[in-house]
Amino acid sequence: MDDAHLRSRSLWLDQLDGPIRRRRPLTGPTDVDVAIVGAGYTGLWTAYSLLQADPSIRVLVIEREVVGFGASGRNGGWCVGELAGGLHGAVAAAGPEAGVAMTRAIMDTVDEVGRTVADEGIDCGFVRGGVIRVARTVPQADRQRAEVDAHRRHGFGDDVLRLLDADEAIGHMAASDVLSGVLYAPAARVQPARLARGLADAVERLGGTIVEGTTVREIIGRTATSSARVMTDLGVVRADVVVRATEAYTRDLVGHRRTMVPLYSLMVATEPLPADVWDGIGLRGRETFADDRRMVIYGQRTTDDRIAFGGRGAPYRYGSGIDAATEASSGVHEGIVATLRDLLPAIRDARITHRWGGVLAVPRDWRPSVGLDRSTGLAWAGGYVGEGVAATNLAGRTLADLIVGNDSDLVSLPWVGHRSRRWEPEPLRWTAINGALRVAGLVDDVEQRTQRTSRLASVLDRIVG
Repeated sequence: MDDAHLRSRSLWLDQLDGPIRRRRPLTGPTDVDVAIVGAGYTGLWTAYSLLQADPSIRVLVIEREVVGFGASGRNGGWCVGELAGGLHGAVAAAGPEAGVAMTRAIMDTVDEVGRTVADEGIDCGFVRGGVIRVARTVPQADRQRAEVDAHRRHGFGDDVLRLLDADEAIGHMAASDVLSGVLYAPAARVQPARLARGLADAVERLGGTIVEGTTVREIIGRTATSSARVMTDLGVVRADVVVRATEAYTRDLVGHRRTMVPLYSLMVATEPLPADVWDGIGLRGRETFADDRRMVIYGQRTTDDRIAFGGRGAPYRYGSGIDAATEASSGVHEGIVATLRDLLPAIRDARITHRWGGVLAVPRDWRPSVGLDRSTGLAWAGGYVGEGVAATNLAGRTLADLIVGNDSDLVSLPWVGHRSRRWEPEPLRWTAINGALRVAGLVDDVEQRTQRTSRLASVLDRIVG
């Protein structure tokens, strides 16, 4: 893949100083201590954490394309201290004590990422500005008040999540039709591709090896007569431990077609905006931003003063398909542009310079997990449902502790060892997933029109937990 093709995959990849470095592929059969499949955030944070814990470990990271090619180079740049489902989901899944512990751990991870970025000199625009989420309908405002109340019941104060009246919310971001808002403090803006590429350089400085252009077909666990193996197109890699860090591309591994489904999230970016336009928008603290509709939207003020903005809604492709044409341009992109201009009228005349997208991984119960099966030497992490920029750091540190045998607080978090059941075969999953996407859009439309919570909302909640 040449530079032009790679840069077309996202604004973030396009902003990399060129030419973009390519690493060599695997050169043949190899033996290592830990083999990591996937050079996205999960794989890189795991390698980094292992080498920090024990520099003598032989770590090999195997990537089919190049570092940052997948979601790690295309996401919205929200390093947010939250997992999919938030505090409510964590408590519902694990109980109050463990759910709060999980939530505190992911909140603390934002600062952990910031420390590493500073220590390693990674120029990725890390700014801890929090998330401003505006409520633009009565049901959105009601959900925000309930969310703040739940945080208070579990011991989280204004320093974590603060309810804002309309004027306060508009003071952060001058969106249209604002009724109220919340400010979620544990979050930072990043330039995603620069974070991934800088982290890869840090792994290599610590002694790790990264190979690119190497396709992994299958991961095989340890047996009585053989070590764990990674079967690639360029040779077999044998290791004491093999880490699966493939997120949405897990579907390409033998036996994993139904482990997670790839769902699209698409993005656009404006041209750099002049100072007078920013005076009218706000985001002076480099807050990331959204509203509280069901069909998720997300945005940030970039390092060069653009708005990068994205949303869900692209249909799930039959058979867990991944399609480059959907990523490059689609009708959904036009809907995202219209949503952005409705949300922020001040940018209505701004030119859209980039359209892109990528796939995120969704496990059947929408719960991410981390684990190590010592009997087979197989480890895994993933299923972040689009909330992976911070969570991958926590996952990598947790995997490192599991692999080296460090009995830390991290290895007792409730996502450790969790296994989601497999997705249903087709056409059931195509029907259910696209049905849920349609319901989410209908709920938003009804709530916007009536200013009342739609009866369909409870159906959606049952589907996605």
